Amino acid sequence: MSLEVGIVGLPNVGKSTLYRAITAAPAEAANYPFCTIEPNVGVVAVPDPRLDRLTEIVLPVKVVPNILKLVDIAGLVKGASKGEGLGNQFLSHIRQVDAIAHIVRCFEDPNIVHVEGRIDPLADIEVINTELILADLEQAERKLERVRKQSKGDKALAQAIPFYESLVKHLGEGKMARNFECQGEGEQEEIVELNLITAKPYFYVMNVMELGLNEDPPQVKVVQELAKKEGVKAIKICCKLEAELSEMDIEERSPFLKDLGIETSGLDLVIREGFRLLNQITFFTAGKKEVRAWNVTQGDKAPQAAGKIHSDFERGFIRAEVFHYSDMDELGSEAKAKEAGRIRTEGKDYLVKDGDIMHFRFNV
Repeated sequence: MSLEVGIVGLPNVGKSTLYRAITAAPAEAANYPFCTIEPNVGVVAVPDPRLDRLTEIVLPVKVVPNILKLVDIAGLVKGASKGEGLGNQFLSHIRQVDAIAHIVRCFEDPNIVHVEGRIDPLADIEVINTELILADLEQAERKLERVRKQSKGDKALAQAIPFYESLVKHLGEGKMARNFECQGEGEQEEIVELNLITAKPYFYVMNVMELGLNEDPPQVKVVQELAKKEGVKAIKICCKLEAELSEMDIEERSPFLKDLGIETSGLDLVIREGFRLLNQITFFTAGKKEVRAWNVTQGDKAPQAAGKIHSDFERGFIRAEVFHYSDMDELGSEAKAKEAGRIRTEGKDYLVKDGDIMHFRFNV
């Protein structure tokens, strides 16, 4: 299944500009074509220099990177949870994604009107969070009402009522679902089943003017402090600059970034953080026909990795021949890695590591 990151924020904070940059950006990893699969959903390659290096070594016919879906959620406003600005529709979109990129305006520009008439990143974040909490509160209240009705004569279901009452109280106090402390067995599973927006992993994207990339204006500092307190990432990006970069050829982009004193584009940072936030790691398959990056969840074992390629590989898994990207990078070929004794055989209990290169043996 594809991984989805929702781009969330108030109107006029840079979401549309960032999304246009995403939709227009050339994919550096193997020229993976951007495609729009819904009016507000795009698929983009996850940048990975290791895939580029493997391509140089193997010279395959085809190269396929990991991909990430980025969902452009229309700007939320105060009252979105009550339907303001088509809020219910937009909130339902957010509920479907796996993680959230919360874009915050951290720049002054009299030509771009702020929906609240002032530049205050923390206040903007509070508006969005309040609407997300209210949407979750409504979801939890509906669930509590159903459980109460269905619990008559069902002792097991009746025992769940205090849990839902506590959750409703927690959300009603303006607290995020991710901060709710589960007490009983199965409560965490119930949270997952409710698909609460404020339980999803998230990070902040601070949209700054170009000058703000090399310094931290006050608006950036307050968001960084909040992110540190919450234990999440805050990525600084100039959406306007990213839109300009997206129109350049790949060969032009690197020198342009270097002139600006920037090592990596903000767009790449956003994509990578979305991928990391979902607890994903990458393994590779590498042959003359195809070099490909595959994503698995941290902690997955070799048969599950094989199943990413084909379900038959997982069902009939025998063993995996494994070595690491660093071996290929150092020695320059799979044959040399084999000669050096770097390739080993692993069984069903092998935990896949980020950067593994794997060949699977299986029964059909």
